[in-house]
Amino acid sequence: MRTTAFAGATALALALTALPAATTATTAPAGSKPPQPDLRRFYAQKVKWAACSSEKQNLPEPVTKDKDVRCGTLTVPLDYARPARGTVDLALLKVRASGAKRGSLLVNFGGPGGPGVAGLAADLKGFGDLGKRYDVVGFDPRGVGLSDPVTCGGEPEEPDGIDSGEEAAAVLARLRKTAERCVKESGPVLPHIGTVNVSRDMDVLRVALGDKKLNYLGFSYGTRLGAVYAAQFPKKVGRMVLDGVDTLTEPVAEQALASAEGQQTALDNFLLWCTKNAGCVFGDDSRRARRTMTQVIEDLDAMPLRSMEGEEFTGQDVVSVLGSALYSRQAWPALSQALGALLADGDPRALMRVGGVGGQGRPEGRGHPGESSARAPGRADVPEDNETAALAAVNCADDPDRPGAKKVEREVERLQGEFEEASPVFGEHNLTLVLMCFGWPAGTSYIRDDVRDVDTPPLLLVGTRGDPATPYRWTEETARRLGSSAVVLDNKGDGHTGYFGSKCVKAKVDGFLLYKQMPRDGSSCAAEWKE
Repeated sequence: MRTTAFAGATALALALTALPAATTATTAPAGSKPPQPDLRRFYAQKVKWAACSSEKQNLPEPVTKDKDVRCGTLTVPLDYARPARGTVDLALLKVRASGAKRGSLLVNFGGPGGPGVAGLAADLKGFGDLGKRYDVVGFDPRGVGLSDPVTCGGEPEEPDGIDSGEEAAAVLARLRKTAERCVKESGPVLPHIGTVNVSRDMDVLRVALGDKKLNYLGFSYGTRLGAVYAAQFPKKVGRMVLDGVDTLTEPVAEQALASAEGQQTALDNFLLWCTKNAGCVFGDDSRRARRTMTQVIEDLDAMPLRSMEGEEFTGQDVVSVLGSALYSRQAWPALSQALGALLADGDPRALMRVGGVGGQGRPEGRGHPGESSARAPGRADVPEDNETAALAAVNCADDPDRPGAKKVEREVERLQGEFEEASPVFGEHNLTLVLMCFGWPAGTSYIRDDVRDVDTPPLLLVGTRGDPATPYRWTEETARRLGSSAVVLDNKGDGHTGYFGSKCVKAKVDGFLLYKQMPRDGSSCAAEWKE
């Protein structure tokens, strides 16, 4: 789930009012160099691979019985500035190369908060030709999945809609009550998660895998992680692809507004496609379809459907399903049929299946199906709120902006108008993001200020024009920031990220990672969907 999957994360985001800021550097007298921490014992590691366990990793038998799939752990310092203060064990999963191996390929499916172990296990054959030449390696970043998961101790709380400063104040007051539980339940890892530290973990992993250079394929948030690695370790970059490029500069609230706009564009594209096909429940007028979609959501919020067990299905449940299904163009036919059942018969079951785990289409860069059932070795199930908790924690650790309560209360009505204009469907859902990092310690300014003009081998950046989560302009902006090393591939299709939805993108990415055949900067892939 990328930076836009914020419903539910707001509870944790406001929780850590008493959490101390993570220490990122040692102090030293003026005019002298700070002492360098001794990290040799971490860089001296070699991963001990073994068969995966259904008990420890909670993986299905097809994974645990596959002789080419191996699991392992990597120990990294909790605090790189003070490595003696404790460690974190990162969970790893490797799919061994089926042919002549040229090294390892580290993948990150996005989030932040998406686990790489369950993600890679869910689709062992998904990397095709890459898996013939590379050991494909997924990992759970610190605080995520099997790697000391952060939590607030329960299900993520979803705040009500915010229509005024008074309601914003009430939401802030209610969410503050979770602060003590979040700090207590998450333990010492919480102040030390964030992209800067995860990037350093990746360099320790690179050495432990026996690679001189890091070969990397990052999706969505994974592109931010790759860009930070390139800035921190430019001489260690091998072949790197960033697909569904994240922003490095925009404040969290601006990201939410951009996401609302992107999701609305994706919905409009879907409705235009639907109304051009026979049997579309919205008819053949795309403008009327947009009005109908908005009205259905408003009506279900005012009068939810109720199951025989008393469970409600609201308009915001429809918004959640739309947000998920629009990530993959492959899901559109199933989404159209499910909306037909809802509008014609008042039956939401098909729509719930489309938006749930194991739905249509390829996972969209926020982890794969099955991630919520992963189990950490030697401890209880991964908390239900881990993904949203980690998402908030990492995004706030990466963001230095901290609006105060009075400013939030003063500006929320203006923001409501902006978000409503950006998207009458997704605006309210994304508005809660303006509260996301309130009460947290200020995050690092390193990403915004220093991740630029990297001196690395060429980096391939893939941007998709119809991407609902990472707008194409972020690809262009990030390419300019990274400098002459960045090469942009323009995917004219729809959906979040391009590798799994476009044969053209896949061929060009594989050509670069396997044979170092870099596309020309500004080259494009045409939309491939057949009506």
